[in-house]
Amino acid sequence: MAQVAKAAGVSKNTVSLALRGSPRIAEETRNRISEIAVKMGYNLNPTVAHLMSELRQSRAPGYQATLAIINAYRDREAFRTHPTIPSYVKGCVRRTAKLGYGLDEFWLHDPELTEARWLSILRARNIRGLLIVGLMHQNRLPERLSCLWEEFPVVITGVRLHEPTLSFACSDHHALALEAFEKAVSLGYRRPALVLDEVIDQLVEGRFTAGFLTGQSRFVPPRQRTRPFFSVTAARQNPKVFAEWLEETKPDVIFTLYHEVRRWLQALGKRVPDDVGLIQYEWRDDHGDWAGMHQHNDLVGEAAVDMLVTMIHHHERGVPEHPRATMIGSSWVDGTTVAKQTGPKLASIR
Repeated sequence: MAQVAKAAGVSKNTVSLALRGSPRIAEETRNRISEIAVKMGYNLNPTVAHLMSELRQSRAPGYQATLAIINAYRDREAFRTHPTIPSYVKGCVRRTAKLGYGLDEFWLHDPELTEARWLSILRARNIRGLLIVGLMHQNRLPERLSCLWEEFPVVITGVRLHEPTLSFACSDHHALALEAFEKAVSLGYRRPALVLDEVIDQLVEGRFTAGFLTGQSRFVPPRQRTRPFFSVTAARQNPKVFAEWLEETKPDVIFTLYHEVRRWLQALGKRVPDDVGLIQYEWRDDHGDWAGMHQHNDLVGEAAVDMLVTMIHHHERGVPEHPRATMIGSSWVDGTTVAKQTGPKLASIR
């Protein structure tokens, strides 16, 4: 390293930072030092590099750079008022602070931010990368803002994007739904059913439904399989829609995202969990006695930050040819909305 530093006319610390892709070193200088190191045959000792990384992580990091966290939800206050989005933001804030990055907040739908204004502000604040959070209604970003992902590395938080196809971090919704199904089977339920808004199912590309249907195919004989209920919006306007499905389906446990399903059941004289059990697909700390799957969306936010910092270090920007994905696993939370069932359990039919 000392020889590379001498050849480049810089300090050993500058060489170390440059070879690690630190934004504290100008890009032109990083590239020049990297070229000199390659010509001189310099290679990092992986053991030493790991030890030094551990040492650096044990110290409080200094300021590295500033990232932008962009609220893509239609509500400007979603980072504070939405039931789910603040958890992603919490993870992003926690991880950027630990890594020594600043975080500036923006709203994707701000009418005052034109394409030119976006670029002007981001450049003026020396923003190095973008975290986009809150895409809850569609998997697309407005084409007019393509300048953002062309100039900056971007990671989507919470869902996979279709247009453009950018790297993303999200919960593993398929594994979550399948694990919830397996838990229901282990409790002795024999007719699990799914109540899910079709828009949400499309947002996660059918992974909730896919996990549920995989569970059915593994454990439930064809004659006992239930039809998922997707008409949540219609049922909110006319509860009879749900009542008719319930009478036809006769489930003994329901997987859902919505607390109101409990009220619908109670209005029909059904007791939870005595008559019908309930399992929440997105359990949160404020969900009281519900049983369900904790998605750990704060860890999704942390993972998104780690992905973005890696992209910054590797000077990646634009729409990647091969988008990366990081999926975070969920965990079961016990609750009183389910109860152990008597009688023979379902067994794998494979």
